[in-house]
Amino acid sequence: MQLEILFEDGEALVIDKPAGLPLDRPRAGGQCLEDRLDELKLGFHREPAPVHRLDQDTSGCLLLARNPKALKRFSAAFEERTVEKRYLGIVAGEIAEDEGTIALNLSKVSTAKDGWRMIPARKGKPAVTHWRKLDARNGLTLVEFRPETGRTHQIRVHAASGLGFPLLGDPVYGTKSGAPRTMLHAAGLTVPRGGEKAPIVAVAPLPADFAAFGFADIASEAPSEPVPESPDE
Repeated sequence: MQLEILFEDGEALVIDKPAGLPLDRPRAGGQCLEDRLDELKLGFHREPAPVHRLDQDTSGCLLLARNPKALKRFSAAFEERTVEKRYLGIVAGEIAEDEGTIALNLSKVSTAKDGWRMIPARKGKPAVTHWRKLDARNGLTLVEFRPETGRTHQIRVHAASGLGFPLLGDPVYGTKSGAPRTMLHAAGLTVPRGGEKAPIVAVAPLPADFAAFGFADIASEAPSEPVPESPDE
């Protein structure tokens, strides 16, 4: 399983995490990102450390810091909500509206039968997700999600309870049918670094399993508008 590098400099790496690769060792054993950190040193002394988390099934942009100072600064950027995150998800239904904002507080619950999950709860932690419909076909909708907050399973719960349709293949908030994994992809990440240092900008291409449903990431492929020339002084 090859790890594609989307961004690299002296203090940061962004990889395109494959779906199915967990960050931590599963209880049942098996491969995880920890096993691959040595190869991601790429000549540096330290192994890089993940700054944030992606679910095992989620593919796409994962930021790693190459030193403790960078890890602290990048973590603070996530906590302060200055990081721009763009996700793509296939939901199991055709959404009538074109765009909107979901604001549903989330709380963690656990039962002996079903294990733990996140649920909408008035007294839960605030969670806000902006969304936009990109395409719909064959009873499915490709949705762009831009979360303001970073709660556990936020997009998955907001899709199921906010949009009214779970992500395709989500075994917890929907059903396993329709796809071999939860169809969620971290398509873009922008991390400001302040001062004169350019932000970290990474874009992860649409995975083949998304394309197999006939979808394309039209938003990322659209040409940017030309910048008008400044008038002569």
